[in-house]
Amino acid sequence: MSFELLICLVTLFALAGIGTPIGYSILLASVAYLGFAGLDVALAGEKILQGFYKSAILLAVPLFIVAANIMNAGSITDRLLGFCVAAVGRFRGGLGHVNVVASLIFSGMSGSAVADAAGIGKIIIGMMTKDGRYSRGYAAAITAASATIGPIIPPSIPMVLYALVSKASIGALFLAGILPGLIMGIVLMAMNYYIARKRNFALEDPIPLKELPSKTMNAFPALLMPAILLYGIYGGVTTPTEAAAVAAFYALALAALFYRALSFKRLYQVFVDSARSSASVGIVIGGAFILNFIVIQEQIPQAISLLLSDANVHPIVFLIAVNLLILLLGCLLDATTIILVIVPLFIPTCVALEIDLVHFGILVVVNSMIGLITPPYGILLFVINAVTDIPLREIISEIWAFLIVLILALLLMILVPDVVLWLPRLFGYQG
Repeated sequence: MSFELLICLVTLFALAGIGTPIGYSILLASVAYLGFAGLDVALAGEKILQGFYKSAILLAVPLFIVAANIMNAGSITDRLLGFCVAAVGRFRGGLGHVNVVASLIFSGMSGSAVADAAGIGKIIIGMMTKDGRYSRGYAAAITAASATIGPIIPPSIPMVLYALVSKASIGALFLAGILPGLIMGIVLMAMNYYIARKRNFALEDPIPLKELPSKTMNAFPALLMPAILLYGIYGGVTTPTEAAAVAAFYALALAALFYRALSFKRLYQVFVDSARSSASVGIVIGGAFILNFIVIQEQIPQAISLLLSDANVHPIVFLIAVNLLILLLGCLLDATTIILVIVPLFIPTCVALEIDLVHFGILVVVNSMIGLITPPYGILLFVINAVTDIPLREIISEIWAFLIVLILALLLMILVPDVVLWLPRLFGYQG
């Protein structure tokens, strides 16, 4: 390790350790490296501009953020919850199942775990804790756990970022996320059913089946969004970036014109919130562009590939080791930082070991999402705490069961690549 790289890492961890936002920490650490390496500090600006200029796919990120915020601001979330309650609320642990199914559906619209948690989180937790039917900690924990499905089923902001650093097909990534997302939903519902039986949670009053068609029709326009996105991308009608624009426009048309639940004042606030969120992500991406230049300058990917090649590491052993590392990092770092800063180090090794980059990408995204609920610093735990005021200790005490089943689902995806790659191959993916 060179002296300049050591300075960069010390600066990065020192700034992050005192609470500096990770985007600013990366930028300042990278500038410190350039200064000590005798390189022109203006190179930082050049790399940021070049990175954004060559990455048109990044336009999808703010558009998906806008779509998610419009979903939250309109009455779309309420209509989806009404449909979910009618469909699965009648079973043991009914509102827990509603929580997971709502996340499965909402994940096909937002592409963001935080948007999922903040959007339906407060509403569904209020429904679950009413009259003491579920403890606050349990309701918050299953809400946080189910929100991890958000970026797995397309659209997905983390998958867009992974496609940026790996050059993998964004369409194949979107298709590859569907089955893993469903598996995550199934294991969460199975654990919810087990706990509901064990603790004897009260049964909900079933909604008559004759009302299910009307509930379905009420939510049907919103349920169409994932199908529209996938058809647009895989039907050759739109690029992924154009599909994101379609998602934002479709959400706006639904909320403002079809459901008539979005005022101009609320729409203005949606755009302001979306701009702030997009800027936060953009700062991290900009810092990652410079940091990636530093990583290449130091020849770190080549060193890792050479080390693993000499050690004759089996691909499965490599995948398990990398996923353990990402799982640990996920306790401390957000998914954007992991995907943009850490993951590029392993892409050359994946190529050398003939590991499919779409398979690897799904593992990375799933693992990063699990990190969002891993104590003590899982971001979703703090999001749920912020929107509900439920103490963190109550959420953490209930999260472990859901964390374990999600890790088991991840292990299945590692050991059985066809779980991830079956659907993309069905549509012609050659990986």
